[in-house]
Amino acid sequence: MEIPFFKYHGTGNDFIMLDNRGGHFRLSADQIVRLCRRNFGIGSDGLILIEQDAAEDFYMNFYNPDASQSFCGNGSRCAVAFARALGMVTNHGMFRAIDGVHAFVVNGDEIAIQMRDVAPVSWEENQCLVQTGSPHFIVEHPNPYELDIEREGRAIRYGERFRHEGVNVNFVRFEGEELWMRTYERGVEAETLSCGTGVTAAALSLASKNTSATRVSVHTRGGDLTVKFERMPDGSFTDVWLCGPAEQVFKGTMDV
Repeated sequence: MEIPFFKYHGTGNDFIMLDNRGGHFRLSADQIVRLCRRNFGIGSDGLILIEQDAAEDFYMNFYNPDASQSFCGNGSRCAVAFARALGMVTNHGMFRAIDGVHAFVVNGDEIAIQMRDVAPVSWEENQCLVQTGSPHFIVEHPNPYELDIEREGRAIRYGERFRHEGVNVNFVRFEGEELWMRTYERGVEAETLSCGTGVTAAALSLASKNTSATRVSVHTRGGDLTVKFERMPDGSFTDVWLCGPAEQVFKGTMDV
């Protein structure tokens, strides 16, 4: 069967997008893996089907390149951009994902999505684990860009602590209310140029050390994002927003 697809990216995090409002596409795990493979398929950091939702503007059905499912921050921003192109939404609204309902706001080239509330961050020396819809292990490092991230990230992701459920691994450098980071992403099993849930986790891990910050600028290899939030008295974070660009880069047809 030949079906149309669109390719979007948010700061280098790229996704195959399908309009599944009619509910006609039922892709197998093998098909999803094949489509996402860089050398043998279209190539992407994930596949997203935009579907109808009974209560919200749309449902974002997201698959990692290994066909597993989780919440995806940058994928959600791309999903909003795609839903706008389909005429489903305007500049604000709500969508549902695997972890629940999220609000979104579009302001010019910026698409902001509201993330889930995040529990207080507990550091162990220079490391912490933060849950932002996907689990993220944060490692503070003086220069993430000098790392062999495939080797270092894989060692943690497949180490004894996280071997069974897996984890995303982020190496970060903090400076004031800014941070620089690289991410080894679970499901992709490689470095991605950007990761929205990872950016959010890293920003809040910085905020846990900086008691006055309510906004953090994040620099990834694929571009810059901003995380805005409010602090709760117990150290948790609420009204968390991931903000940045998302755009269509091409469209075509594929055989599945």
